[in-house]
Amino acid sequence: MLISQIKGANGEIVVAVREQGGAARSVKNAGSVYALAMEAADGGKSLAAVIEAHGYGDAVDLEKVYAEGRFLPPITHPDAAHLHLTGTGLTHLGSAATRDSMHKKTTEAAEETLTDSMKMFKMGLENGKPKAGEKGVQPEWFYKGNGYGTAAPGAPLVSPSFALDGGEEPEMAGIYVIAKDGSPFRIGFALSNEFSDHVTERINYLYLAHSKLRPAAYGPEIRIGAAPDDIRGTSRIKRGDKVIFEKPFLSGEANMSHTFANLEYHHFKYGIFRVPGDVHVHMFGTATLSFADGIKAEEGDVFEIEVAEFGLPLRNPLKVAAEEEIAVKQL
Repeated sequence: MLISQIKGANGEIVVAVREQGGAARSVKNAGSVYALAMEAADGGKSLAAVIEAHGYGDAVDLEKVYAEGRFLPPITHPDAAHLHLTGTGLTHLGSAATRDSMHKKTTEAAEETLTDSMKMFKMGLENGKPKAGEKGVQPEWFYKGNGYGTAAPGAPLVSPSFALDGGEEPEMAGIYVIAKDGSPFRIGFALSNEFSDHVTERINYLYLAHSKLRPAAYGPEIRIGAAPDDIRGTSRIKRGDKVIFEKPFLSGEANMSHTFANLEYHHFKYGIFRVPGDVHVHMFGTATLSFADGIKAEEGDVFEIEVAEFGLPLRNPLKVAAEEEIAVKQL
């Protein structure tokens, strides 16, 4: 089942659900995907059972919704500060080569020494898929922001004026809510664009934290349930009517050095990420970057990430923010 949120005629949130390849229907008296998910988590029910109990309303033309710019992120929180955007890197087979080429030291002597990227990737290969009952190695982890940094499907991803680059990262994102007893529950998975500044990151790996403090997009739909083992799609960039970049996008545990369960454990092991009522959108990494192929995105370019099993493609144009004067005032 695929679930999404759209902006209704009066500004209200309309929740739409459909089976893959089928027509969408609204969910009666849903309120939001968040409200439905919390009802399920706190009531000990599956999300599908809660949706079934609410019942279905009018048909929803999702293609028309997209064209009219009425998609919302597929989950939001009533208080955007309680939605956390986070992620992990160096988790996919092939991702190390991409990242290592960005961070590699230039001296001849360095060729005999593994970079930090390669060390982290090697650790994942060796112990990222632990046996049942065991804990695997922790991955690279980063913070992107909160709900104020989310861009709806179709809305611009805004690169700050001080950024040196604004590039896509096509990833799968796990979508979670925290029940009233502090237990994390996964709704499912969605396409995401973990938009980053790769030029800043390349200057020095210690700038990774800066490079990730950017908006992110996810959706338009959440695929409820577990992710397929082998996920195959396409990442592309359009400039006007021309496709300037297109490459396969692979994910799922068959293409990863970590299990989703291991990555989830190392995120939710921190108590601050198990606050009742919070929402988490956690991005799981990628091995496909246009930046690694020498592409520099320009304002107006459209990023498009598509995987058939996850519903409609995620599209977002690139926008560059105007320069701001920032000054701290003394009280």
